[in-house]
Amino acid sequence: MTHDTTGIDELQKNVLSRLRKVEGQIRGIQNMVQEGKECEDILIQVRAVRSALKSTTALMLKRYVTACYQKMQEHPDPAEAQRKMEKTIQLLTNFLDG
Repeated sequence: MTHDTTGIDELQKNVLSRLRKVEGQIRGIQNMVQEGKECEDILIQVRAVRSALKSTTALMLKRYVTACYQKMQEHPDPAEAQRKMEKTIQLLTNFLDG
């Protein structure tokens, strides 16, 4: 069975691009703190970083859940497929709790 990695490659590029942007934002926040900028301005940037991480996480989780669902559909052992799905649900629950 051949797997098309185009979607995975694009996802990886997208995620890395987003994380590099976040990395730059974090450096900017560090500079703002070192320079003694206003707390309000710093918190605005922190909120932007949180938002960027949230959207990146959502993108990754969407891909992860899709891949897990596809694997579950193809799995020859329904009990094992159910265990894997429960693991996925637990992972998602942990993200929602955090």
